[in-house]
Amino acid sequence: MSNMALPKLKLIFTLFFLQTLLTSPTSIRAAPANSDLFREYIGAQFKNVKFSDVPINPNVEFHFILSFAIDYDTSSSPTNGKFNVFWDSDNLSPSQVSSIKNQHSNVKVAFSLGGDSVNGVPAEFKPSSIDSWVSNAVSSLTGIIQQYNLDGIDIDYEHFSADPATFSECIGKLITTLKNNGVISFASIAPFDDDQVQSHYLALWKSYGHLIDYVNFQFYAYDQGTTVSQFINYFKTQSSNYNGGKVLASFISDGSRGLSPENGFFTACDTLKSEQQLHGIFVWSADDSKAIGFRYEEQSQNFLATPH
Repeated sequence: MSNMALPKLKLIFTLFFLQTLLTSPTSIRAAPANSDLFREYIGAQFKNVKFSDVPINPNVEFHFILSFAIDYDTSSSPTNGKFNVFWDSDNLSPSQVSSIKNQHSNVKVAFSLGGDSVNGVPAEFKPSSIDSWVSNAVSSLTGIIQQYNLDGIDIDYEHFSADPATFSECIGKLITTLKNNGVISFASIAPFDDDQVQSHYLALWKSYGHLIDYVNFQFYAYDQGTTVSQFINYFKTQSSNYNGGKVLASFISDGSRGLSPENGFFTACDTLKSEQQLHGIFVWSADDSKAIGFRYEEQSQNFLATPH
């Protein structure tokens, strides 16, 4: 073979390798394996719960998620991306964030945007324009993140006055900017099985899923009395919708909906774990768990910390 032919041969191999990468489904997103991640929403219901009330297992990765920061003012008017703190900031203050993180090296603290309502009014996603909303959101959220020493954000809008494409661009550009600026290290979304909700989050996932670290799917939004097999089917359906994402299993601690720990939640998690699909567990919420002594938080973390 002549020396002239070698560069040509190398080029052919390079092109073939690139084509293989681009056409291989695993190159899009590698399937995640089991994780010891435990996440819990806290502070939305003003029940005087503190970070220090919640048991923390040192052998898991633990995320508190403050609920909620909302782009509304105290008179319940939308503010086009200018976020304010609406969680129980008396009990969950910047100094308390620093304290819990200093005491537990495995703890990170995030905060969630939106939620269901603000002062009894639906918290709608209502931007005036993509650029103005993103600019305001980056500025106001960076201030809150730095004040509270937070690590990540969660997106939990549940009501929308904008189409899915606008939602996708606003939230996608927000996450992109905060990550690029080094302000946050992770981002999650919190959809549930509702046509309007799913249309918005799936549009976001399609365009910006590579920037979203966790999917806090609200499996507790399904009917009370959900069975183990139904839960597993729901999980697999949503894992397919958010293809390649780390979809977390979840329950509501008051047992009012979905599959509760008393009715087989951990049996379902055991099945997911055996299939390398348990990417973590999250709970709504510490506020309600306080009344029952956080027993399911302890059980969840022990479960996650135990090798299968």
